Amino acid sequence: MLTVVIFAGLIGLVLLGVPIAVAMGMTAILVLVFSGDAFVLPIMAQRMYSATTGFTLLAIPFFILAGNLMNTGGITNRIFAFALALVGHLRGGLGHVNVVSSMIFSGMSGAAVADAAGLGVVEMEAMTKNGYPREFSAAITAASSTIGPVVPPSIPFVIYGSITGVSIGKLFLAGFIPGALMGLAMMVGIYLISRRRHFPLRERASLRTLLWTFKEAFLALMMPVIIIGGILGGLFTPTEAAVVASLYAFIVGGFVYREIRLKDLPDIIWTTVEQSVKVLFIISAAGFFGWMMVLQSIPEQVIHGLTELTSSRTSLILIVLFVLIVLGCFLEGIAVLVITIPVFMPLIAEFNIDPVQFGVIMTLCSMLGLLTPPVGMSLYAVASISNVPVGKLSVELIPYLLGIFVVLLIISFVPEVSLWLPNLLMPE
Repeated sequence: MLTVVIFAGLIGLVLLGVPIAVAMGMTAILVLVFSGDAFVLPIMAQRMYSATTGFTLLAIPFFILAGNLMNTGGITNRIFAFALALVGHLRGGLGHVNVVSSMIFSGMSGAAVADAAGLGVVEMEAMTKNGYPREFSAAITAASSTIGPVVPPSIPFVIYGSITGVSIGKLFLAGFIPGALMGLAMMVGIYLISRRRHFPLRERASLRTLLWTFKEAFLALMMPVIIIGGILGGLFTPTEAAVVASLYAFIVGGFVYREIRLKDLPDIIWTTVEQSVKVLFIISAAGFFGWMMVLQSIPEQVIHGLTELTSSRTSLILIVLFVLIVLGCFLEGIAVLVITIPVFMPLIAEFNIDPVQFGVIMTLCSMLGLLTPPVGMSLYAVASISNVPVGKLSVELIPYLLGIFVVLLIISFVPEVSLWLPNLLMPE
């Protein structure tokens, strides 16, 4: 009963417009006061501080910085040009370009909102100029941005790994195939919608154009290779990989493409600080909220309730998916991760679910949350950039949400899809 009251109170505060981090803190304080545990409130600052001091979490601001440097340094434009030459001739061409560009960009930034707000602007402008409806362009941009946190490097994977102790390198590898499946599902949806709406076909790019755009984008395309190769080769940790990604983006954008100027750096750094503080403040508040739940024995209650409800692994996974998706409709994805990981980790151990696979499942569930009202960050970011009403955009997103959900079911019930690469390249 207490569990229901806690989450109902938290969701109620969010729906009233209270920022998610403040809502979590307020809920935790009220629960401690009314349960007679107010004497532990002085520990709040310590718990919030300790939730954000892990070395692994340093990767978050540096991956955000890398994404902002790429958006300023001309890397996104070159990625888009290469993707246009590669798949622009397919039915719904620029829609496919949008998805492929996001898949490439995802291998560098690890953040959905960075993709939507940076590369997304370029994609929507190009699609609008070529006669695509604004709602169609905005929906694809919002949907394709969710590939970012699944294809490595991934900020949610960094958070999951830092809390659970699961290898971040394995999590990065586990995201490759699910990310590719998400892109494929979106491209199937784009093709079917484009045929039904009779969108025009573009002329296939010549081999010379394809090679030229590949040459222009080559240094950008090498970043994922450097990041993942360096981690697998033991050259640097995931946190150090984020620093390398930022340095690489600065060198390429500033000295090779020469599009980052010294006067741009203060704005880039300030934007990075703002975005990082928002993420880390949520993590810190969720750390205190999670500690409160442990103090109130919420994880034990949930485990006991679910194990009594079902002894089937399949049923448990379906219940967990339902809980994560519903929470994702009301809470920011990172908050859902930090709150629910302590609750679900003992459960997956009891039901023998691989923690690497479960990390991918949790991340995919949070991606659905990014696209669903009332809290979807990518949904609102793209709606504000494109000037498309949230209601219209939500309706236009339905085919892509269904595609992501199908991929989520595949990952949940066919473990090999996410575990094949990490087991192959990073065996125990």
